Amino acid sequence: MAILRALFGPSKEEIWRQLCAEIGAQYVDGGFWRGNRVQARHKEWTVTLDIYTVSTGQSHIQYTRLRAPYVNADGFRFRVYRAGFLSELGKRLGMQDVEIGREEFDRDFVIKGNDEARLNWFFSNEKIRALLQAQPEVQFEVVDDEGWFGADFPQGVDELRFQVRGVIKDVERLKQLFELFAVTLDELCAMGSAYLNKPEVEL
Repeated sequence: MAILRALFGPSKEEIWRQLCAEIGAQYVDGGFWRGNRVQARHKEWTVTLDIYTVSTGQSHIQYTRLRAPYVNADGFRFRVYRAGFLSELGKRLGMQDVEIGREEFDRDFVIKGNDEARLNWFFSNEKIRALLQAQPEVQFEVVDDEGWFGADFPQGVDELRFQVRGVIKDVERLKQLFELFAVTLDELCAMGSAYLNKPEVEL
């Protein structure tokens, strides 16, 4: 075991348990089917960190994912990702490219959404921009539900989601992501785009 630790560093479980101790989160042993996860509360919202695996037929790709269901007050949705990364996501109908007038951020990121005025308001939050800039990879968005194999969300409940390829085993980076979720949910609430209600959803 010591040899493996020397070769590969601390395990995901070690890192995630350390994260829990530092941010006051809960480490949940989900067993074989659901996998282990970290859950942290911010006001009435629960942010969940886990790993999910996608099979390509010949290989399995792991993704680190953070999610937080919330009651979406006005249907505002956005997607932001680093320029040149997963650019095909921008081809979906109903989403427009938006520049927010912040030269460095507009250069580094692609922003899409369904309300340009609210996108400008949201990304005027300096802390949100700084936390996104701190991430080497970004796919951060609001989605309407979990899809085929996830939770079936009630009407009006959407999910704030961040996901990147690979397993993140960097405590500071994970702490920044949980902070990003907290700041984002607070900003959505301030904008009137989220209700400070506990959504009746279990991930």
